[in-house]
Amino acid sequence: MALTALALCSRALIKIGAQPIASFDDGTTEAEVAANLYPAIRDALLSLHPWSFATGQEGLPRLAASPVADFNYAYQLPVGFLRVMSAGGPRMGEGLRYRILEGRLHTDAETVTLTYIFRPDESAFPAFFASALTARLAAEFCIPLTETTTRAQLLFQQAESELRAARHADSSQDTPRALRDFPLLTARG
Repeated sequence: MALTALALCSRALIKIGAQPIASFDDGTTEAEVAANLYPAIRDALLSLHPWSFATGQEGLPRLAASPVADFNYAYQLPVGFLRVMSAGGPRMGEGLRYRILEGRLHTDAETVTLTYIFRPDESAFPAFFASALTARLAAEFCIPLTETTTRAQLLFQQAESELRAARHADSSQDTPRALRDFPLLTARG
């Protein structure tokens, strides 16, 4: 089965003993719960960690209208944007002072390179993230579909364990970040 929102929700439903769904519009309680909860849960999990498969860098287009106060320029955020990691100038991914207001990035810089978390297509989810998301969906679907709080608590514990494992797997795909501007390192000379 190809990895889709429907497939992920069906896996979660099977984990709690419910019937998988053929469509988000099939009129069942399972489909209604999945359709209403899935987008927010997916975006929340994507926003929690700088996942390598959901992190991008992009030069932002400057908007014609200037901010009302505090900054000189406003920039359009990318499609699928979920969270800023950092902003920098030309060919730099960090170092700018900025603020996100009303869905735009405000800063004094004339050009902006944004490092950000975006919403990728489900087919781009690696197995470790799909597993963590499925576990979280099962936990979230449990109470509305089974009304079993003790089972839901167990599922939330399992989901947290899956999320920790997924973060660890994803973090091992990057060079560890060096500590910069840390007072104890400076004091050592």
